[in-house]
Amino acid sequence: MRLLRLIIFTLLLSSAVSAQHMHSAASDTNRHARMHQPGMPMADSGMTHSDHGMSMSHAYSRALPMSRNGSGTAWQPDATPMYMWMQHKGPWMLMYHGAVFGRYTNQNIGRKNGQRGGRTVDAPNWFMTMAQRNVGQRGLLNLTLMVSLDPLTEGNNGYPLLFQSGEAYKGKPLVDRQHPHDLFSGLSVGYTHALSNDVDLTLYLGYPGEPAVGPTAFMHRISAMSNPDAPLSHHWVDATHITFGVATIGVRYKQFKLEGSNFTGREPNERRYGFDRPRADSWAARLMWNPTNELSLQVGQAWVKSPEELHADEDVQRTTAGLMHSRQWGTYHYIASSVIWGMNHYTFGNEHAVLAETNLALGKPTVYGRYEFLQKDAEELALPHTEGEHPIYNVHALTLGASYRLAQLGQRGPELHIGAQGSVYRPDEQIRGYYGKTPVSAQVYLRLNAPLMRMSGMKM
Repeated sequence: MRLLRLIIFTLLLSSAVSAQHMHSAASDTNRHARMHQPGMPMADSGMTHSDHGMSMSHAYSRALPMSRNGSGTAWQPDATPMYMWMQHKGPWMLMYHGAVFGRYTNQNIGRKNGQRGGRTVDAPNWFMTMAQRNVGQRGLLNLTLMVSLDPLTEGNNGYPLLFQSGEAYKGKPLVDRQHPHDLFSGLSVGYTHALSNDVDLTLYLGYPGEPAVGPTAFMHRISAMSNPDAPLSHHWVDATHITFGVATIGVRYKQFKLEGSNFTGREPNERRYGFDRPRADSWAARLMWNPTNELSLQVGQAWVKSPEELHADEDVQRTTAGLMHSRQWGTYHYIASSVIWGMNHYTFGNEHAVLAETNLALGKPTVYGRYEFLQKDAEELALPHTEGEHPIYNVHALTLGASYRLAQLGQRGPELHIGAQGSVYRPDEQIRGYYGKTPVSAQVYLRLNAPLMRMSGMKM
């Protein structure tokens, strides 16, 4: 406990110090930067540049707005609010963002003897740095680093979360727990060449990185920003966001983008500080479409080779579809929502997961919610079953929460929020003996995150 308090304090202090260090450059960016809008004509040089001689564009297109950045090469709506610091260094534009939750969670309050659940104090977290620069008249280079101190602040077996499953620890599956993320959660390079204002070609390489599977991962979705917990559908939708070895080729035509990836199917192992062996044994394809600046849609399919270490002979065919919506009507006033479906096809049948979440910011207070329906078999939930049989159980989960922005630490420092949320679950009758008829969970937290970029200071 003492070590945990020290780690959390160090994280909070370092965030505040780094924010103060970047204040001058970030403020200068807000005063002078000019953002791209879809459909804007290119300048005589072939691209639009800011007053600092470089574009504040999307990470993988000089013709798209920065606000469309998601995780990996995924898109979000253009109207998505951005929480980050920005800085110019010569021809480079640098962006920094991340979040850390210091929280207490109690899973399955009032559980009876023998029923599943748990409680802990921990600190889920992630931090990302991106650097990009124009190359010549039509090129764009992007470098990304993402790290997480989850192994320190959560432990190697993660945190308790009812009905969560996926990955393993000490030869046993992690069940009713969310695994920690690796120290190096992203290390990638991408190059985009614009054939015209309407057409881009992109090559993305990551070790680790994120292939073209599913929508923007939950850690980067604004609709999920206030919720400390990973979705229970994580391994049906976006579990491939940390893949040790990925190559993606994408082509954009106006508001459409088609991508294909070759990547490592095996999920990260329990050794969270190293780099896993690349395998290049899995494939994925994804189509994205942003019909308006408030909507982003995607559909895709992946063929994942041997994702689970404990079931090396089992492959997964994963199909996903998602819709994301964002709308802003003033500083700290916005709504961001996502509806996502994922299906894992195994040799014994299909398992579906559906997620609907929303995050409504009303100045300092924020209210949010998440509903999930998922199907998990007895093996995934470590429940007794006859060998060779795979009974599938349905689970409903509803989370409602609220947070309040207490302060901003310095003029451009991180924001400090306090929040609380509760979850109620409704499992199939056959498994209620392990969880209860309607298990309830709750948590309270403090959250630090990068500040909101205020568009009122941007020249368009």
